[in-house]
Amino acid sequence: MSEAIDVHNHVVPEQFPKYAGKGTNVPWPSMADAHACHKHVMISGKVYRTVADGCWSVPRRVEDMGKQGIARQAISPMPELLSYWLPLDDAKVMVRYLNDQIAEMIGQAPRRFVGLGCVPLQDMDSALRELEYIKTLKFSGVEIASHVNGTSIGDPRFEPFFAACEKTGAAVFVHALRPAGMERIVGAFSEQAVLFPNEIAIACASMITGGVAARHPKLRIAFSHGGGTMSILLPRLVHAWNMVQKTKESLTESPAVTAKRFYYDNVLFDSDSVKFLINRFGAGQVLVGSDYPFALGEQDPLGRLRNAGLDEKTMALIGSTNAKRFLGLPEAPR
Repeated sequence: MSEAIDVHNHVVPEQFPKYAGKGTNVPWPSMADAHACHKHVMISGKVYRTVADGCWSVPRRVEDMGKQGIARQAISPMPELLSYWLPLDDAKVMVRYLNDQIAEMIGQAPRRFVGLGCVPLQDMDSALRELEYIKTLKFSGVEIASHVNGTSIGDPRFEPFFAACEKTGAAVFVHALRPAGMERIVGAFSEQAVLFPNEIAIACASMITGGVAARHPKLRIAFSHGGGTMSILLPRLVHAWNMVQKTKESLTESPAVTAKRFYYDNVLFDSDSVKFLINRFGAGQVLVGSDYPFALGEQDPLGRLRNAGLDEKTMALIGSTNAKRFLGLPEAPR
């Protein structure tokens, strides 16, 4: 497991540039000092999240990776920074800044990190141009959210982006963000705890039901948090595809075939759930993730796998081989 690769973890810059756009009341992020080794991410004058210095400090991050037994990380932005809701000109400035910050971190420890950048997916032309820029940085791919301002990623308007990712070999990592149903949470639990599983499953399902993933079978796409409830939802999609003629005519392959080409991280917080994930989608499609450095993340992702009682071959697959294939790393088996 010394070669383990963590595909789900996030970075936040130590500072953001001052807002220089023309908008008013734009939710441009900033950083404010907090307690030792921490800063507050401020959005619209309020604390969105208090983050530790592992978000931006390469030495601290590498130290923590050692404690987890992680050899490499595919680093991506904190999802709330993806900026789909910003005016387009402002969003382009923010995503370029984030991509350059990720590149700087990789430059400090190129053997420890690979990049998953971001694009302004609310505008297709701008997203495709930023994808080209990301290629010049030699990133493995991009992180996107589960929806763009309320439109699921499986909507036809985003197909040119996925087609470009398939053509260029860019991996796509999908993270839940601003989930549906916020108004229905009861009690002192966050949306990450209650709603992320459904949110990421809806995104995953949309890539199937909209036919985008079937039309782009070489697209390498992974879903955070184990795909959420997708492992339970999939048999229902298959049943509907088999039973409803209109549904069957809309797709060229069974939802199960498509779903088993996707990748899923192991951020499920339960070893039995990880085993179920493997049984549903196959050991070759599961990846190590931690959600580092956030408090609700998986503190011991490799220990979670070991507690699932996996054999050495399966541990090696999930620990590194699958991630190399997903990320398109040169040492990935052909």
